[in-house]
Amino acid sequence: MGNDNAPVTLTGGAPAIDEVVAVARRDAPVEVSPAAREAMARSAALVDGFVTSGRAVYGVTTGFGSLANRFIPAERTAELQVALVRSHAAGMGDPVEREVVRAMLLLRARSLTMAHSGVHPEVVDLQVALLNAGITPVVREHGSLGASGDLAPLAHCALPLVGEGTVFAADGTAQPASTALAAAGLTPLTLRAKEGLALINGTDGILGMLCLALHDLGQLARLADVTAAMTVEGLLGTDRAFAADLQALRPQVGQAASARNLQRLLAGSAIVASHREDDTRVQDAYSLRCTPQVHGAALDTFAFARSLAERELAAAIDNPMILPDGRVESCGNFHGAPVAFACDFLRIAISELCAIAERRTDRMLDVARSHGLPPFLSPDAGVNSGMMIAHYTQAAMAMEAQRLALPAATQSLPTSAMQEDHVSNGWAAARALRRSVVTLRRVLAVELVCAAAAIDLRGLPPAAGTGAAVTVLRERVAGPGPDRWLSPDLRAAEQLLADGSVLTAVEAAIGELEVLR
Repeated sequence: MGNDNAPVTLTGGAPAIDEVVAVARRDAPVEVSPAAREAMARSAALVDGFVTSGRAVYGVTTGFGSLANRFIPAERTAELQVALVRSHAAGMGDPVEREVVRAMLLLRARSLTMAHSGVHPEVVDLQVALLNAGITPVVREHGSLGASGDLAPLAHCALPLVGEGTVFAADGTAQPASTALAAAGLTPLTLRAKEGLALINGTDGILGMLCLALHDLGQLARLADVTAAMTVEGLLGTDRAFAADLQALRPQVGQAASARNLQRLLAGSAIVASHREDDTRVQDAYSLRCTPQVHGAALDTFAFARSLAERELAAAIDNPMILPDGRVESCGNFHGAPVAFACDFLRIAISELCAIAERRTDRMLDVARSHGLPPFLSPDAGVNSGMMIAHYTQAAMAMEAQRLALPAATQSLPTSAMQEDHVSNGWAAARALRRSVVTLRRVLAVELVCAAAAIDLRGLPPAAGTGAAVTVLRERVAGPGPDRWLSPDLRAAEQLLADGSVLTAVEAAIGELEVLR
C-alpha cells in the first residue's frame, strides 16, 4: 500500500498481505463496505429463521463438538453463544504479540464479511471499532490445535465483544474489556444465534502469522543475497558461477532470480576483478558457488507459501456454512492443514538460509580457508579474538533454526471425546515460524558484520551494491580493530536489517532486487 494510513476496506473479498500487515503493525484504519454489510444481514436473517422454525442446525440450535446431538431450545440460543465464548477462552501462557492479535481480529472480520457465517453486521462493526480504537484483546500463547480453527485464541478475541475478558488499551495498559470499551464509547454486543461460534471457528491466527512472516521474508530473502555477495567479495570468490547461461541450464525460477541478484550486487567490484586472471583456484566452495541454488529454493518456497496464503485470504472459514440458497452445511474449512504445511515448509527453507550463511561466515574466520584474511578477522589475532565468538553465536542460532524446522503439522492428538479426532497443529507451526524469521535476521546480521570486516581488510573498492551495505553498517558499527564489546555491534546490525536501512541503501545504489511474488 502506498499510504500507510490508507484505510483497509473489508468488502467480502480477499485483502492483500500488505493490507494485513498495515493494520497489524501500522494501525491502518479499517472500514466495512455497504455491500458487505447488506450481504451479512441477509445471511443473518437465514439463521434467525432456523431458530424460529426449531430446525436442528449444528452450533445454532445444537451443542458443539461431541455435544452436537444436544438440541438447544430457541430461548437459550443466545445463552449458548456466550457460554461457548467463555468456555473456549481457555488459553494459557504469555500474551501473544499485539500485531498477531490485530491480524487475527482483522482476518476473522474479513471471513465474516463474506456472509457465509450468518452473523449480523454489528458483530463486524465492533471488531473493526476495536481495531480502530487500538484496543487489543489479551490472547494467551497456548490453546489452539489448529482444527476447529484457532478456538482458544479467537475466543479470547471474542470475549471483549461481549464486554468480558481483558484487553490492552491503546496506551498499552491491561484493562478489563468493559472499562476499555466504555472509555472508547463502545457498547458490548448481545450475541445472537450462531455468532459466538462464527467468532471462533477460523484459521485466522495461523494465517495472520503466516502473512506477517511472508512480509518479512520478502525482505530477508533479498538481504540474504546481499550478505552472500559481500562474503563472495570478502573471500575473493568469483561471480562466474552466477552467469545467466549457466543458470539457464537448470531452469529453476528462484535460482535464476537469486543469481541475477548476486550478479547485480557484485557488478563493478574491484575485489572480484582483482583475481579474475591467474587464480590457481578452479572453483569456490559450495557455500559460495551454490548460493543461488539454496537461496533460490527458498525463494520458490516463499512464493508457494504466498500463493497459498493469498488463497486462504479469499476463503470463507467457518462451520457450518450458510449458503445463499438457504442451505446450511457442515464442512471442514476450519482445519488448518493448508496453512500449517506452509508454515512448516517455510521453516525448512529458513533453516537452510541460516545454514549456508553460517558456513560462509565460518570460511571468512578460518585462516586456512579465507585466502589471506587474518585469523577471525582480527588484525592482531592472539591477544585479540576478533569475530571468533560472533561465529559461535551465529552457529548457535543456526542450530536453533534447524530445531525449529522440525514439522509441527505431523503431530496430532484427538480431542472433544474423539469427535475432533485429527488436528493440524498449525498454531504451533506458525508460532515456530515467527521465531524462525527472527533467527534468520540475526544469522544474517552476523554475516553482515563479518563480511563487511573482510571487505575492509581487502583494501579494494567493493561493488556499488555491497559497498552501500558496508557504508550503512559503518555508521553504527566500526570496522576491524582491537577487540571490543561485540554484542552491541551485532544487535545494531540486526536493527539495520530489521528497519530496512541496509536494503534501502543497496537498492538505492543498484535498483530493486528480485523476489518472487
